[in-house]
Amino acid sequence: MARSPSSSLYTQLVVSLLFPLHEKLKKHHSTHLLKQLEASQWLPVEALNSAQDHDLQKFIAHLYQHNPYYRDLMQQRQLTPDAISNIQDLIKLPFLTKSIIREHQQKLISRHSDPLLQYNTGGSSGEPLIFYMGMDRVSHDVAAKWRATRWWGVDIGDVEAVIWGSPIELNKQDRVKLWRDRLFRSHLIPAFELGKDNIERYLKKLVTLKPAMVFGYPSVIYLLVQQAQQQGIDLSRLGVKVVFTTSEMLYPHQRELIEQQFGAPVANGYGARDAGFIAHQCPQGSLHISSEHILVEIIDPQGKPLPAGETGEIVTTHLATTGFPFVRYRTGDMGRLATTPCSCGRTLPVLEEVSGRSTDFLTATDGAKVHALALIYVLREIDGMEQFKITQHSATKVTVLVMLQAPDSSLLKTISDRLKQRLGDDMEITITPCTQIPTSPNGKFRYVESHI
Repeated sequence: MARSPSSSLYTQLVVSLLFPLHEKLKKHHSTHLLKQLEASQWLPVEALNSAQDHDLQKFIAHLYQHNPYYRDLMQQRQLTPDAISNIQDLIKLPFLTKSIIREHQQKLISRHSDPLLQYNTGGSSGEPLIFYMGMDRVSHDVAAKWRATRWWGVDIGDVEAVIWGSPIELNKQDRVKLWRDRLFRSHLIPAFELGKDNIERYLKKLVTLKPAMVFGYPSVIYLLVQQAQQQGIDLSRLGVKVVFTTSEMLYPHQRELIEQQFGAPVANGYGARDAGFIAHQCPQGSLHISSEHILVEIIDPQGKPLPAGETGEIVTTHLATTGFPFVRYRTGDMGRLATTPCSCGRTLPVLEEVSGRSTDFLTATDGAKVHALALIYVLREIDGMEQFKITQHSATKVTVLVMLQAPDSSLLKTISDRLKQRLGDDMEITITPCTQIPTSPNGKFRYVESHI
């Protein structure tokens, strides 16, 4: 297996022997898949599309034969597997949503499937979703993430700091996993409580580790680098080669400060526990879709597919989910496909933009949609603003939690006035100063959130 010339002997041992053995014992075939993915990313577009069509046909045929939910659905629509031969044909099938999965959970389990493991989302945007994954799905996701990691000259076995807040991971810190993480030099920093004392403790651990790569939520990493900047701690001396961010929107001001403080690039990833590892940024800046096993559609508010270059909701089909299929799954995220290929030479399609969840857009009193960034930048410019969270509860009611260095009535009025400029003079805005803004149960933080 190819390796970076700068990788240490220990990293080479992990990559060539220890991690493949670990995956084999877990009955994953991610090592074999990695070799395929590292070759397929350079294929001509026609060959990549042809392979995708072939795998889609096999996937649909398997569901028709073994999955009760999709067999009944296709028969009701008088569809045979031959009716779906490419991504354009997927329009013949309905969307899959969280509510459908909850309602038909058992029926969505394929007969005679390999053993399935139960997973659930963190529920940061509502009720947690329970679903199932087989070894094929897990193997594909591991291989796709592994491939993207290697794009940046780092590899499994290099020292890694994982700044994470999901109890799904943290509850698995048993002896086996602890020893495995030590073996692969992956160190978990459990970022739950984000008060200044805890952030300082996380920062000290990061400085002690001197990791080659950092992985985690952009909001938490941003808070860490802010505190490092305030304390005069030079993170660029740690030797970090790349900072991987995922699971939240990465805003430009976060990327700028993180890169400045670490002296290393930020590589943003887009995916979700339910939808899979969808796309990852290459060193040239493009979010490449793992199209060997994930198909992406962009749809308008009426559910009609949109061409490349137009923004809509991201819908995914994961071809490695034969045991518990995700077909035309509505992510709730907004984005658009690029119209031109990436200069890096990889032929994997590109997500030109992921602009956040549909719930990251607020609605002004005149009905206009207002992107989160329009509000974030307004509040960031206010002197003394440390942190904030904006929540829309109804068409005319917004609450704002603010952490200010020295709150006073005139400053609160300034915040209210600036938000009303974007949301309407008749918007009811309630501002509450506080000393700490809570994250969601899984440790994520959202600056802007809509409940309507």
